Amino acid sequence: MRIVPILTAVVVTASLYALVFEREDLMAFARGEDAQEAAEAEPAAEGQQLAEAGESRVGVVAIQSKARTIGNAVILRGQTQAIRQVEVRAETTSTVISEPLRKGAHVKKGDLLCELDPGTRPASLLQAQAQLKEAKINLTAAAKLSEGGYASETRLASAEAAERSALAAVAAAEREIGHLTITAPFDGLLESDTAELGSLLQPGSLCGTVIQLDTIKLVGYVPEAEVNKVKLGATAGAELSTGQQVQGEVTFLSRSADPTTRTFEVEITVPNPDLSIRDGQTADIAISSAGALAHKLPQSALTLNNEGQLGVRVVGSDSTVVFYPVQLLRDDVDGVWLGGLPENADVIVVGQDFVTEGVAVAATYRETEQ
Repeated sequence: MRIVPILTAVVVTASLYALVFEREDLMAFARGEDAQEAAEAEPAAEGQQLAEAGESRVGVVAIQSKARTIGNAVILRGQTQAIRQVEVRAETTSTVISEPLRKGAHVKKGDLLCELDPGTRPASLLQAQAQLKEAKINLTAAAKLSEGGYASETRLASAEAAERSALAAVAAAEREIGHLTITAPFDGLLESDTAELGSLLQPGSLCGTVIQLDTIKLVGYVPEAEVNKVKLGATAGAELSTGQQVQGEVTFLSRSADPTTRTFEVEITVPNPDLSIRDGQTADIAISSAGALAHKLPQSALTLNNEGQLGVRVVGSDSTVVFYPVQLLRDDVDGVWLGGLPENADVIVVGQDFVTEGVAVAATYRETEQ
């Protein structure tokens, strides 16, 4: 058997394989380039050749979009709170001698809520006042005798101490009598009935609860990722659970995060002259923040790249595909507002899932629906 024809056939086959399948590596070797670098450069070179020659372009549909400034907003869920709420409590022990006021009643600052039985307190005040009068007489006498050298300094000091003690007793008796009348601390509504006639109140016992609702707060919690978007004095709107729309401004933003939720408390003050907003209602809050440039695009234009990033594909200046990661700023019924794109962009809205970055395309344009 002849070995030469077989070897010749093997050599010819290997040469053909190298010329057909390893052509780029051979060319790179001939030019002194690394084979891997040549392989990596091949797709880009082919894409450029296609773009320059206008050959084998993929048909897509695109829209010419221009960025617009939109008002950004921080969206929260919170609830309403009375601007002030106070539990008015007794400061002395006695029984109630006034008729109770029923919850829901309007009260003015200084209105009587609970009146307590004075008992022997008026008599104690009279006794303290008499002791004070006597102490003043003794002090006057001691002072005159001391001036004439007929009384010692010790007697004068004792008389002065007796007067101070009598003054303190009068003040304590007057304060006790003052505690018998419990009044409203501000204009508002009674959230509970006041103490019933004949009930015994002790220091700390509840007389009634007063809330102020002519101004109300919306309280929510801002995530730490968005807290820098909220500024004091910023305009805020809210929709209550009843469907009522209200508007106010940010008057408080916590400097310390809740250790559990890592959120920051924010308060919005809202006028409520007709008292239509109640304490404790659920509210969907939107706080305005600085505007941003954004493109309004169909939601269907969104796609993912090979790394899983959300974005859109755009027709570049050389008619090849460019992928831009985007940020979703707002979601409307008829589209989404996206950030992260150039001011002007030809966004592919049909066929974007069938092309990748660098692929040459032939774009057909349609009017934007903005």
